[in-house]
Amino acid sequence: MRKNHKQILFAEASPIVSSQRFVSVLDQIDIAIQATFTLRLHVFTIALIKRSKKTCSFVEIDTKNMKKLKCISSLLFLFIFCASYGQTQTNGPKENLNTIAIKSEIKDSITTTVWDIKQDRNGNLWFAASDGVYRYDGKSFTNITGKLISVPIFCILEDRKGNFWFGTYGSGAYYYDGKSFQNFTTRNGHAHNSVMPIYEDKAGIIWLGTGGGVSRYDGKTFRNFTTSDGLTNNDVHAIVQDKTGKIWFGTRGDITIYDGKTFTTLTDKDGKTFWNVWAITKDKNDNIWFGTDVLWRYDGNAFTQIDQMGAGVIINDKKGNILTSIGGPIYRYDTQSLSDKKPEVTVIKTKYEGRRNLPFGMFWSDDGSIWIGSERFSYDGKTLTDFKRKDGPYLRKPTPKQTND
Repeated sequence: MRKNHKQILFAEASPIVSSQRFVSVLDQIDIAIQATFTLRLHVFTIALIKRSKKTCSFVEIDTKNMKKLKCISSLLFLFIFCASYGQTQTNGPKENLNTIAIKSEIKDSITTTVWDIKQDRNGNLWFAASDGVYRYDGKSFTNITGKLISVPIFCILEDRKGNFWFGTYGSGAYYYDGKSFQNFTTRNGHAHNSVMPIYEDKAGIIWLGTGGGVSRYDGKTFRNFTTSDGLTNNDVHAIVQDKTGKIWFGTRGDITIYDGKTFTTLTDKDGKTFWNVWAITKDKNDNIWFGTDVLWRYDGNAFTQIDQMGAGVIINDKKGNILTSIGGPIYRYDTQSLSDKKPEVTVIKTKYEGRRNLPFGMFWSDDGSIWIGSERFSYDGKTLTDFKRKDGPYLRKPTPKQTND
């Protein structure tokens, strides 16, 4: 439900500097978009924790270059107006899409923030970190993206063909076939260069939630959707497909559902919307779980408030349990009671309590340990182990993931 938040805005932008004397209009547009997304990302964090007693510090912004951004704002408007027509837009990638071969690097640990964790079909763990993508084989971490793509990675998807997609902050999306990378940006028809969720639907369509709408990729072309098409907000944070085939988008505004033709804003029986949704998942019974100010479950007919505590992260473990967190403890809802009015819940206390410790990268491994990536710890049910240690539960080889391929 909509609720007024007292949001603290952390300004964190760098002076805009060009290494060349003349910068193209498109380059300056990219810079403006990235600066805007930085501010929105901090609003997102504070909206989840609701209040923070930390002191706000504002970084000085180059006012001279900010004037340049104001000057190009009208050009940006004209560019968008002329280049896009909502649902009918079908901008595809350029024929000569940049293909990058990168030398990976083996490391003992991850030393930056982890935003997402996934397990591939071979049992390896993949970490989306602030300095690239890491793969863990049970012995060591390999920086797959190397030094060439040392940018913040927000999300990871392994598609049905075994290829990987990485969503970045400010650099678009990267496609990885195991040998080389391809980069998709706004210049290839993508909606925005900051990508948070990436989702593959039942038909194999790739959906990318961005800071500027949703991009639908069918393997050949992009089709972009924004508020002009029916989204309630262009900041898209979560995507899932329900049992009827409809696509749910959790946004900084309300939840929007797409049936393939039109967008509909999700409301309860009283017509109230669900605002500021940062996490959505589907359980083994096809119930949709999502977090706003509180935790909700939708069974296709009715909404049930599961907890007064919201959720910034919602995942499934290998047994079908639902794990949620808004920082501090992790709540594990038992798989046998997911459809009950009050599902059975176990509270797993972490070493670092408090809402400031939202575990963006959280994963329940097949070996029974919990990876809490945002704080770079593995949890085996008893103790927390730092990624930097050379011994501990996180060094156990992950069990290969079973697939139907």
